[in-house]
Amino acid sequence: MNENDKITRRKIISGLRAGFADMAVSPVLGSAGSPKSAPPQKPDDPTTKYPKPPFNEQSQPWPGLASKMNPRPDHGETSYKGSGRLAGRKALITGGDSGMGRAAAIAYAREGADVAINYFPTEEPDAQEVIKLIKAEGRKAMAIPGDLRDEAFCKKLVDEAVKGLGGLDIVVNNAGRQQSHQSILDISTEQFDWTMKTNIYAPFWIIKAALPHLQPGSVIIGTTSEQAYDPTPDLYDYAQTKAATMNYVKSLAKQLAPKGIRVNGVAPGPIWTPLQVSGGATQEKLKNFGGQTPMGRPGQPVELASIYVQLAAADASYATGQVYGSSGGAGQP
Repeated sequence: MNENDKITRRKIISGLRAGFADMAVSPVLGSAGSPKSAPPQKPDDPTTKYPKPPFNEQSQPWPGLASKMNPRPDHGETSYKGSGRLAGRKALITGGDSGMGRAAAIAYAREGADVAINYFPTEEPDAQEVIKLIKAEGRKAMAIPGDLRDEAFCKKLVDEAVKGLGGLDIVVNNAGRQQSHQSILDISTEQFDWTMKTNIYAPFWIIKAALPHLQPGSVIIGTTSEQAYDPTPDLYDYAQTKAATMNYVKSLAKQLAPKGIRVNGVAPGPIWTPLQVSGGATQEKLKNFGGQTPMGRPGQPVELASIYVQLAAADASYATGQVYGSSGGAGQP
């Protein structure tokens, strides 16, 4: 090797070292030469993020409509941003017209899932709003109204969802009936049966119908409540069903874990949904709803959306038999 060759070789090596050093200390640049980073976000104060009591008196026939509530609940219609965490997944959500079911439906669609929602027929106006939002994300959307107290309908619901979505791998049993009664003496057998069939029988029937279609990696999510752990005296029958939901989540998780199917639950505290204005709370309780929590306000359905997403996502693959709470600092778990 002559002296000129040695000089050239030293220059090349020196240039490479300088280039690597620049790469180590310089930010990654986009096509316009600016750093690739998310814009800074100022954290929200959770105590003032959403409305606080006192709330206006309001009442609706059961099961109520979110679109007629004042203030109207936030389900993430404009605030929830997806990132493709559930791309290609296929979900069935009961009670998907409002409340946590609606928040989950919107979030799932924005995370890339196709979604079928079930709801009581009188909730059609709310349901159509959800269907429109799902379709806006370019996802399949199915509206399947019907009464979950009917075993035959529950089986039909699953069959239609599987056929319309082309499969099923997320089942969210969220629909529920809640009616406030000051005394057990005020609850008729018919009313007690209505609550039990909606909150307990329906998930039983739906899960049985869905299981033959669920492959490893599928998930089942139940909506329980802080009422399962710390019941109030006016929700005697409802609280029992939420304790049973918590229990079936833990039991079924052990049964299905060897099959690769995860089962988890979400336990909300006081959340601003139509349940409250359609007989689930007295007017006095409604006026101060959520005010007893450390945050001093009720939660909004959108504040639980990310929990339903996380429990359905593949990166939560070791979470089964878990109950995730969200209650503004009160209640359990």
